[in-house]
Amino acid sequence: MKFISTRGQAPALSFEDVVLTGLASDGGLYVPESIPQFSAAEIKEMRGLPYNELAFKIMAPFVDGEVSDEDLKDIIDRSYESFRHSAIAPLVQTSHNEFILELFQGPTLAFKDFALQFLGNLLDFILEKRQQKVVIMGATSGDTGSAAIEGCRHCKNVDIFILHPNKRVSEVQRRQMTTVIEDNVHNIALEGNFDDCQNMVKASFADQSFLPEGRQLVAVNSINWARIMAQIVYYFYAGVAVGSPDRKVSFSVPTGNFGDIFAGYLASRMGLPIDQLVIATNQNDILHRCISANDHSKQPLEHSLSPSMDIMVSSNFERMLFDLYDRNGSAIATLMDEFKSGSMKLSDAALSRARELFSSYRLSDEAVLAVIKDTFEATEYLLDPHTAIGVEAARKTRRSNDVPMVCLATAHPAKFPEAIQKAGCQDPSLPHHMQDLFDREERYQVLDNDITKVHSFMGDHIRT
Repeated sequence: MKFISTRGQAPALSFEDVVLTGLASDGGLYVPESIPQFSAAEIKEMRGLPYNELAFKIMAPFVDGEVSDEDLKDIIDRSYESFRHSAIAPLVQTSHNEFILELFQGPTLAFKDFALQFLGNLLDFILEKRQQKVVIMGATSGDTGSAAIEGCRHCKNVDIFILHPNKRVSEVQRRQMTTVIEDNVHNIALEGNFDDCQNMVKASFADQSFLPEGRQLVAVNSINWARIMAQIVYYFYAGVAVGSPDRKVSFSVPTGNFGDIFAGYLASRMGLPIDQLVIATNQNDILHRCISANDHSKQPLEHSLSPSMDIMVSSNFERMLFDLYDRNGSAIATLMDEFKSGSMKLSDAALSRARELFSSYRLSDEAVLAVIKDTFEATEYLLDPHTAIGVEAARKTRRSNDVPMVCLATAHPAKFPEAIQKAGCQDPSLPHHMQDLFDREERYQVLDNDITKVHSFMGDHIRT
């Protein structure tokens, strides 16, 4: 299996190389040269498989023997042994043919544990084999950072630096990152918003001269292919649980950076019969405006009750565009150059193809609070603000009540007590393993939105 850039001008890479590379040298994102396919009969055989076994079946074709089957199974097993629920991704029914896929059973209570526990173990394996040391630099709007730190805190060949927008993540989200006191873990609170953090990471990947000799940056946000690959698994897991491939299934996905829902698109490409993918956004709604009105323009970023979705530049959308434009790298390079001015328009053909599978919806903070309250009063099921957006978007855009709708619960409600309290619901308690979170020592550095200062801080703290 080879991986190619969405902009068509970078060399194709092997699986291990693409895990360590992040952005392609031409500024694009790596995608598989071909998409593995599963027949209806093969998908039927997935029914009833434990999550770990299903994960191996889905991911092995992408790895294509670069990691032995035995080692890949071991990496997968270690990645999910810390999850609190034996089903790993349990389904809860909340209405007729409506289900919640609980993706918050991992150690940091967010869906990103699925990919980042796996990525941490995979990196450790690859780096140990190569006798190589790397520096992870990542931007987080709330959940990626804690999941990445938890996944990599024990990696002896990794120094990790996570940037979050200062005072723009919830206190629980911040403390999950800043209370991990390890020699290789460093948190930077950047004066700015998430896009400022993400832009600094992208600029750092483009010019890595500030690093010590022999080191390179590795990405842990969703530009890293291994993360997308790991997220495909739970679409198949939920799909077969509600009757696939004998019946179609739809998914509603709270999304800001488009990585999670792109994994659902890949599941569809691989053979899972998906009827509809709902792009659920908050008031930072560039993806909704793009799908509904062909308006992919940057607007001022608004702080919301669903901070993990406070994103205006959705990096993984480029991967989707690559397919919508028939995998024409030069067309994508031109389109992304156009977007540098602040906006871009999709061709009629690309937009029409997107709308065959994708729907979209936008919710304000006020609407989110109403959904949390109404859902709890009707079912006694407590939604976090991101999942509430997914649930309401599903209900507003659903094409068929006969097709099961699975709403992805991307975070535990205890991570967002402010929103839960504003909705008039009782503040949810943290799970047992996090009961003392507010008593733990914190360590982080507040820095100006100045790449020179950030690079200087990193240079001073990378272990020799």
